[in-house]
Amino acid sequence: MTRRPTRRTAAVASAGVLAATCLLTVPAEAANDTVTIRQMNKLITLEAVMGHIEALQEISDEHGGNRASGHSGFEASRDYIVEQLEAAGYTPEVQAFEFEYFDERSELERLSPEPHTFEEGSEFIRNQFDTGTPIGEATGPLFPADVRLDTPGLPANTSTSGCEAADFTGMAAGSIALVQRGTCGFNVKVLNAQAAGAAGVVVMNEGQPGRDTGLVGMIGDATGLTIPAVFSQFSVGVNLANTPGASVRVEVDFTADTRTTWNVLAETRKGNPDNVVMAGAHLDSVHDGAGINDNGSGSAALLETAIQINRQNLKNQVRFAWWGAEESGLLGSNFYVPDLPQAERDKIALYLNFDMVASPNYMFGIYDGDNSGGTAPPDFIPEGSAQIEDVFERIYTRRNQPFNDSEFSGRSDYGAFIAADIPAGGLFTGAEIAKTEEQVAMYGGLANVPYDPCYHGFCDNLTGDGQDDAIYDALRAEYDLVGNVNTEALDINADVIGSVVLTFAYDTSTVNGVKPRR
Repeated sequence: MTRRPTRRTAAVASAGVLAATCLLTVPAEAANDTVTIRQMNKLITLEAVMGHIEALQEISDEHGGNRASGHSGFEASRDYIVEQLEAAGYTPEVQAFEFEYFDERSELERLSPEPHTFEEGSEFIRNQFDTGTPIGEATGPLFPADVRLDTPGLPANTSTSGCEAADFTGMAAGSIALVQRGTCGFNVKVLNAQAAGAAGVVVMNEGQPGRDTGLVGMIGDATGLTIPAVFSQFSVGVNLANTPGASVRVEVDFTADTRTTWNVLAETRKGNPDNVVMAGAHLDSVHDGAGINDNGSGSAALLETAIQINRQNLKNQVRFAWWGAEESGLLGSNFYVPDLPQAERDKIALYLNFDMVASPNYMFGIYDGDNSGGTAPPDFIPEGSAQIEDVFERIYTRRNQPFNDSEFSGRSDYGAFIAADIPAGGLFTGAEIAKTEEQVAMYGGLANVPYDPCYHGFCDNLTGDGQDDAIYDALRAEYDLVGNVNTEALDINADVIGSVVLTFAYDTSTVNGVKPRR
């Protein structure tokens, strides 16, 4: 997601100096045994939050290197959250649901003369023919079958590559055939290549300007296909075809079935159950790694907030959620919210989302509840969300910290709540988008480098394994990092999360007009 600096950021430095000593206190009617925001911040320690993150890393290490829904590492993560909540006096609910599980392990590589690995999902995808997708691996010399690399200057659907047996004349058995989209069906092209002796097929897109350059799912009747076949961007095909003597490896490998995963929910003992403050974070990782910043950081900070807040005499009940299968398409939250009866949805005053709060090259992003950045369509953001954003901004300002707007795009679990017209807000320290020069002036760090260089990668861990040494050495020169966690950002954000949750646990009237009970 593209993050745009908020119009209020310029005033933060000067306002923050004046406000740094101020305290955001609880409403006057709060009972004597409640705590102020400052006291809550003392209870939520970096050491405790890092302890939870370390536990999630250990779980990943013990369960095949990830904590993805559909894998044992997620189940162990779920159990850890439940055990911690029970120890803190909660009676957590574990909500099971089924989902369509996919694990894509397909690969496309140019082995020689210069090795290069293409990215599955963005540069190529496997076929999904109606008659089945053969799993297999093949390596061989590349054979371009009448491909047209000047196609961008031609009208659509002009290539006949692979449509006729003659296109494969001279191809050695065991080659990897490169054919091009156009004229006849994908199934015709790959079956013709197989009949001519190809061990694997790469179908490249046709390449007209502004269209036909991306990825297209290959479907249809390919009865009899037994070799691996993938579809690639036009640029990938050009790369291969323009490499003299290229040797190519194609592998189609995946798992697709129905599995069970879980949400974990827990409610505070005290507070008005008809005016519920919800706060959530997704617990699952991607398949490729431990998911320590994404989203062990949000899950851990939320867990420690839950542990500490359950001791307080709250005015509004707080419901915490750790979502399953977010990385599979926001499935946990999208299972939970629509399944609630309308009367129960109406009891939710607001939802707070914490997805990635310790990015190594961080910025402090606040979901743009007032749409000051103009990135959300009309009527997309529920009323009350601007007031949630205001509270986050006020707390950062009092800590003399800068902040940016983070666009409300529906990219994380708050999407299900705003779709149900529930006000929402939250934090985000950045993913794959590059940090700007302006943000470097605000936060330090590296310009033109992603907020999280290990986003969705194996190196999103606590050990530092797999990191780009040059990038992370430069980041460590400015920040305190533990693996892929920026502990400075995490320390601040853990306090901000506790502060905002506690603020609304006492009073949501600015968001939904409901006054706290006396």
